[in-house]
Amino acid sequence: MRYPSLRAKIPNVWLMSDERTDATLDEAVEALPRGSGVIFRHYHLDRDSRRERFLTVNQIAKRCGHLILLADSPSAARKWGADGVHGRQWHRCEKAGLIHSAPVHNLREIMIANQNGADIFFLSPAFATRSHPGKRPLSHLHMNQLISRCDGPVILLGGMTAQRLGQRKDSGAHGWAGIDAFSKVSD
Repeated sequence: MRYPSLRAKIPNVWLMSDERTDATLDEAVEALPRGSGVIFRHYHLDRDSRRERFLTVNQIAKRCGHLILLADSPSAARKWGADGVHGRQWHRCEKAGLIHSAPVHNLREIMIANQNGADIFFLSPAFATRSHPGKRPLSHLHMNQLISRCDGPVILLGGMTAQRLGQRKDSGAHGWAGIDAFSKVSD
């Protein structure tokens, strides 16, 4: 990892936002354990609505001590006040000063993310997931092999919950992320 002190600051729990989480997103961000992370995607919104929604979520995230990364360009992440940028395509020079997370599903994508200096790797699918219906989850062996190739902490995604992370405890994963796990906040 390029910044050893960064690993200690990387949250173990992450919420990935999208249209499924929108109705309860503010409440879900507030309910996350202090110091969690949020990947703000919300691709379903037009640019102005997306920015407005991000600013609201960012304010809540900051109040709760969470990191928030924007799935957009590094320049948008800076302008909007995000802590970082999400996407494997961003080159080192584009994202200076930002935390960089990358979605990865296979060795080729991991190599691209490594070359571009990703700080965090979101590896999926760990389990069957509604996000990718019909896609087979990674086998335990394959997951471990892919994790070993990442140049930074790995967050497991795809049908994940805190309990399921326990089932993968020997994988070396740093934490877990969810979409559906946070789409409804329990009372």
